[in-house]
Amino acid sequence: MTQPLKVVLAGCGGITRAWLEAVKNIPEIQMVGFVDIVESAARGRAEQFGWTDAAVGTDLAAMLDATHPDAVFDCTIPEAHVQVTLEALRHGCHVLGEKPLADSLAHAREMVAAAQVAGKTYAVIQNRRYDPNIRRLRAFLDSGIIGDITTVNCDFYIGAHFGGFRDRMAHVLLLDMAIHTFDAARLISGADAHAVYCHEWNPAGSWYDHDASAVAIFEMTQGIVCTYRGSWCAEGLRTTWECDWRIVGTQGTVKWDGATGFQAQVVAEPGGFMSKMADLELPAFEDPAKIGGHGGVIRDFVRCVQTGATPETIGSDNIKSLAMVFGAIESAETGARVQIGK
Repeated sequence: MTQPLKVVLAGCGGITRAWLEAVKNIPEIQMVGFVDIVESAARGRAEQFGWTDAAVGTDLAAMLDATHPDAVFDCTIPEAHVQVTLEALRHGCHVLGEKPLADSLAHAREMVAAAQVAGKTYAVIQNRRYDPNIRRLRAFLDSGIIGDITTVNCDFYIGAHFGGFRDRMAHVLLLDMAIHTFDAARLISGADAHAVYCHEWNPAGSWYDHDASAVAIFEMTQGIVCTYRGSWCAEGLRTTWECDWRIVGTQGTVKWDGATGFQAQVVAEPGGFMSKMADLELPAFEDPAKIGGHGGVIRDFVRCVQTGATPETIGSDNIKSLAMVFGAIESAETGARVQIGK
């Protein structure tokens, strides 16, 4: 029987509730330590989720020396990811980190390279990939029934009154939220971005200090073009948090509302001014290994660490989604089309 994976949690803020709720249902994990710059936060998380025998502290290196874990869950702020990940790797630990992967592409490259040198798994909890609806869409596209994908359009319109630090952030939409959409676009299209043009602005009536709306055009591999339109200060008729999508293929089109709503049509009879179309139902998605949100990502990470397999959200792949974010920001700042490289 495989021994449980011993894990230290670094960073014990609000986001860790979703992680630890998932961990409760994964018996292959044993939490052995909780670390936060505020010790009471670490102690509170350990007690809240019943890990009363776990060590608690404020110093990650000391915790790793004391507990000798197999892995670290990095739930710190993006600016701390590079320090936490490199420390964990130096101690021989695998790492599953919060998104975004890093606060810069330079740091992301350093972390990915360090994991490869250490021979350890470094993955990102890109939990929206493990949503059953996006998996249902991906399976439908994989069937080839709408032909080769040519165009992916995604819209994100939500009037989010956060208050606090987001109201002051530069590039708040692109930096804080768009990683979800850009990573989803890669999953849906099966393609990677190699260039982008992006325009940001702050509409009249916005309650943000800086640009909270953006439009981006991504040139993808396989000749696919992906467009992103988004705003965090759009009142009314809001989309889901997963966006509203239209995917165009050479033989048809599918629309997804980001939740359970799908529409699809395929060419039934070509010819004439417009082809005759047939409505299609998307088959149900049946693979339990690729659903479950946070739980799905964490279970896949544990399985891969134990078997030597590669997680879908491995850092060396997820850096391509992060590159889309920083490419879009660079384009918005310079007003120029930007080449994207991982």
